[in-house]
Amino acid sequence: MAFIEVLICSDFPTQLALDRTLTALGYPPFVHGRLSVGYVLTLSLGDAVFLVGLILLMLHAHGERPRDVFLGRRAVMPEIRIGVPLVVAALGIGVIVLLPVRRLAPWLHTVAQNPLQELLRSPRDAWLFALAVLVAGGVREEIQRAFLLHRFDVWLGGPAVGVVVTSAAFGAGHLIQGQDAAIATGLLGAFWGVIYLRRRSCVAPIVSHAGFDLIQIIQYKIVSR
Repeated sequence: MAFIEVLICSDFPTQLALDRTLTALGYPPFVHGRLSVGYVLTLSLGDAVFLVGLILLMLHAHGERPRDVFLGRRAVMPEIRIGVPLVVAALGIGVIVLLPVRRLAPWLHTVAQNPLQELLRSPRDAWLFALAVLVAGGVREEIQRAFLLHRFDVWLGGPAVGVVVTSAAFGAGHLIQGQDAAIATGLLGAFWGVIYLRRRSCVAPIVSHAGFDLIQIIQYKIVSR
């Protein structure tokens, strides 16, 4: 049952179902050859609500308290303060990984321009995309990661196996941004996963992840200007 729950909450089934639903309703992912901001926002927020709801339902079915899984015994405010400097640590990991990979293995830079950058064509689009990365990137992905690591820790081979499997899947989910970006993202996933396992609270990883994503948006807007 734990294995089935991990597969269901891996994000691929829920996003695929929502993608097919949106497409059937007449909301394709691409409009005039460009990724649609409305589609990405609807898919991201809808998937966040759907997936978190499934996770809460599964925890309830097993008699587990969400607070124990996602917050442990730690207070929220101290975890937020710990998460702020971890934003810088995440940025450092991204730079330390991407620069050597692109210098030593340039063939892994398979995508010349990140397709998600097309979603930042206007200030309005940037704000909407920022909302998507906050909810779907920071909150949903770290709640999902905590749940999956909890399942691996208790029933599926232990925390080390959980970090390896979830990080590999996390990186594979970002292949649209290039193989080099997928490697960096996978290592970032391992970083946030280890933080959760050490603290048994997903608050600090949420703050770090959300801050990392927001700084990427700000950086791109500054550079593009």
